Amino acid sequence: MAEPTRNHARALALAVCALLCTAVYAQDQGPVSPPKHSDELKIKPGQGIKVDVNLALVNVTVTDPLNRLVTGLEKDNFRVYEDGIEQEVVTMSSEDVPVSIGLIFDMSGSMSDKVDKARQAAVQFMRTANPLDQFFLVSFNDRAELTSGFTSSVEELQNRMMFTASKGRTALLDAVYLGLSQMRGAHNAKRALLIISDGGDNHSRYSENDVRNFLKEADCQLYAIGIYDDIGVRSRTSEELNGPSLLSEMTEMTGGRTFPVGNIGELPDIAAKIGMELRNQYVVGYKPSNAVHNGTWRKIKVKLRPPRGLPPLTVYAKTGYYAPAQ
Repeated sequence: MAEPTRNHARALALAVCALLCTAVYAQDQGPVSPPKHSDELKIKPGQGIKVDVNLALVNVTVTDPLNRLVTGLEKDNFRVYEDGIEQEVVTMSSEDVPVSIGLIFDMSGSMSDKVDKARQAAVQFMRTANPLDQFFLVSFNDRAELTSGFTSSVEELQNRMMFTASKGRTALLDAVYLGLSQMRGAHNAKRALLIISDGGDNHSRYSENDVRNFLKEADCQLYAIGIYDDIGVRSRTSEELNGPSLLSEMTEMTGGRTFPVGNIGELPDIAAKIGMELRNQYVVGYKPSNAVHNGTWRKIKVKLRPPRGLPPLTVYAKTGYYAPAQ
């Protein structure tokens, strides 16, 4: 009878811990850092999904029904499936590691009345940074442009954003493609792009399929803040109407998320929330049971075996990866 009692007590303690974490997050705009756990296999966290002969690493975000981060989970709470086959989870980490981040900033004409708040949001996001983070800035309207290469100076990027004017059409897909290309020169293993846009695309050379394929190949999470006009606004174009679904589809592929914004006054708080999410992700490692190096696309599904007493939780993780070719 002693063992079940200990297990029950442990599960209850975990449930209380996770609930406390989400409650504190709601009050302080950030979760309590989980305790550091030592696993039998040491890995460097924050590598998105990285595949070698023996180990695949996946960034995972967990939220509760109120969209608050849930921290404090253990390795045994995660289940990973590759092509429908459950895998052996061998390690789990949850540490704040340096991130290489690209800001994809919409300066098209439709942003003219929103751009000041959007700039504030970008700065607020960067203020959540780890001292070793690095940033670059891609601005776009009729075309995408690398406004600033990698830097650790928030002030430099802030100044660059101040000298850009909103005008022209929207080359969103070109901007994402340019951001992914720039990310190849990143110094940090963990990488993310943040799009700040009112959605839609009406002037890109690259197609949606081009960008989806690049996202599949890239080891980079994609987040978006969608500053959408009310659906009843008559002046909205078909591209703007399709913007929310386009952003959501791209971000979900990578394990990121799109945060829709109705009130632009909420922009800085939402940007800070995304920054906190990047700092409080789990990195789950497993040994792929399919050891064949054939370069094929393999689907990933991460599920939870949560402690008792928790409400239904939502998991965000990359949907797959390409196996090594040799």
